[in-house]
Amino acid sequence: MKSIFFFDSMLTPKIITFVYWLLLLASVIGGVTAMFAGYEGLTFGSFVYGIAIALASAVGARIWCELMIVLFKINDNLKAIADKHND
Repeated sequence: MKSIFFFDSMLTPKIITFVYWLLLLASVIGGVTAMFAGYEGLTFGSFVYGIAIALASAVGARIWCELMIVLFKINDNLKAIADKHND
């Protein structure tokens, strides 16, 4: 608990992992919704469109979350370099 209150450990990477799973769920729901949207119901075109929406949004969510995690990894590496330099 002390590491969280004194910012020795980062909480945001754990939150980003949770947000990634929420975005992944939202992309699947969005894809399924796109499949059944419209007056015709499920057609081949809407099926392909829904799959494309789900895949594109899942990849986009993954890229966004990885970029956020990279920022924290850079911070960890800089902290390790600073600690090594101070020893």
